[in-house]
Amino acid sequence: MVNEILTGYKNRLIQKRYSSNTQNIYCKYFRDFSDYFNNEKLEEITIEKINTYIIELIQTKNISISQQNQRINAIKFYYEKILSRDKQYYALHRPKKEHKLPKVLSKNEVKKILNSCNNIKHRSILMLTYSAGLRRSELIDIKIADIDSERMVINIIGAKGKKDRISLLSENMLQLLRIYYKEFKPKKYLFEGAKGGKYSPTSVANILKNASLKAGVNKTVTPHMLRHSFATHLLEQGTDLRYIQELLGHNRSKTTEIYTHVSKKAIDKIRNPIDYFF
Repeated sequence: MVNEILTGYKNRLIQKRYSSNTQNIYCKYFRDFSDYFNNEKLEEITIEKINTYIIELIQTKNISISQQNQRINAIKFYYEKILSRDKQYYALHRPKKEHKLPKVLSKNEVKKILNSCNNIKHRSILMLTYSAGLRRSELIDIKIADIDSERMVINIIGAKGKKDRISLLSENMLQLLRIYYKEFKPKKYLFEGAKGGKYSPTSVANILKNASLKAGVNKTVTPHMLRHSFATHLLEQGTDLRYIQELLGHNRSKTTEIYTHVSKKAIDKIRNPIDYFF
C-alpha cells in the first residue's frame, strides 16, 4: 500500500512537470514522512501531528530552515495535489526566511580556478557556468544546438519556473568550446557522461572542488558561487541591474538586488576613517 502511494506521488510530480531534482527531494522527504507514520493512515493525520513531526526533526536532526520548508512542501503536495484537499496545510508553522548574503569569488580567484584546469572539458564546464551565470541544472541540460554562435548567445531552455532565456556567449568561451567539441565530440548534450547522456551534477561539484584546491582558493567553493560571482562582477562593471535580472532568469528584481549588498562598487568609494591617521 505504501509503495502504491509513493508511486502515485512520484507520478503526480512528473505530471505536474516538476524538475527531476525537485522530484527526488520531494519523494525522499515524503518517504521519510510516511515511514514515520507507518502505523497510521496518512489521510487521517492531523496538522498538529505534522507540526510535531517537523519539530522533532528540528530537535533531533537539526535540519536547516531550507530543508524544513522543503519537507513541509513535500507533505503539502500529498494532501493538496494527491488528495485534493483545501490549502489548509498552509497553516503548518514555517520558519522565518533567512537573509543570507550570497558568497562570491573575486575575479582573480575565478581566474586562478579556471587556469588550474588542465582538462579542457573540466575547464569548459567551469568557464561556461561562470561566464553565463548558469545554475548547475541548466549547465547539464544545455544541448549542442543551444549554443548560438551567430548571435553569440546561449539559449537556456526550460530553466527554473519552466522559463526560457538567453545568456552571454563570450568569444573566448566560444573558441574554447570549439576546441572541446573537436576533442570530445558530444552527441546531444554539450557535456555528456562517459556513457553518454547528461553529465553528472555531482561531477560538476567535484571538478570545481578539485580545481579550487589546486588553485589555492581557501574557500568552500560551490557551482552556485560561480553564478553569484558572475552577477556580482557584472554589477561592479556597471551593468544595469535589470539586464542582470534577465541574464539570471529571476522573476523579481528584488531577488537580483541582493547582489548590491556584496558588490564592492559603492564600498570602494568610501574612505575608511582609519586611513586618515596614517
